Amino acid sequence: MSAIHVSRRLIGAGLLASAGLVSGCATTTTPLAPDAIEEVSAAPDPEAPEFIPVVRYGRYTLVELAPTVAQRDLLLQTIDVSMPEDARATVGDGLRHVLKRSGYGLCQTAHVVIELYALPLPAAHLHLGPMTLRDALLTLAGPAWELHADDRARQICFERPGDSVAIEPASEPSAVEAVQTFPLEPSVSGGQP
Repeated sequence: MSAIHVSRRLIGAGLLASAGLVSGCATTTTPLAPDAIEEVSAAPDPEAPEFIPVVRYGRYTLVELAPTVAQRDLLLQTIDVSMPEDARATVGDGLRHVLKRSGYGLCQTAHVVIELYALPLPAAHLHLGPMTLRDALLTLAGPAWELHADDRARQICFERPGDSVAIEPASEPSAVEAVQTFPLEPSVSGGQP
């Protein structure tokens, strides 16, 4: 026998002996007494979720027949949007583009919001996502504006936190109000007519 073969046998025997010694030091725990075992009731949990039907979709896939959270609350849908690269794009253009296929429209209410819509769109906002629709709208508007969603009309409105402007759509001024606001005859104050 060669020296290498003998040394392999000695190493193997040493490993086997040390494994035997180590395993001899293991301790076992005593089993629990029968009265310490909790009894499990077969009654259903009162907080169990309601039954959601499933259907086999393909060979190995089961699909729940229920709408997702994003389908119930449209502001929770995940979007990944790239804005058109227009050098004169405004925040209003960005908001309209993000809302294009979301199911919501942009509120055209107060004159205060026109300030927001007229701001230039930052380069950092040319690509938004993946994020929720709500987060994308809040990112475009910035921290100085609050988002209000009218789920019945599916409109998104913004207002400043300190303003108490109503979210109702602004109505066109009546003919009487327009005449009272804008005089028909030029005023004579010494200037040109």
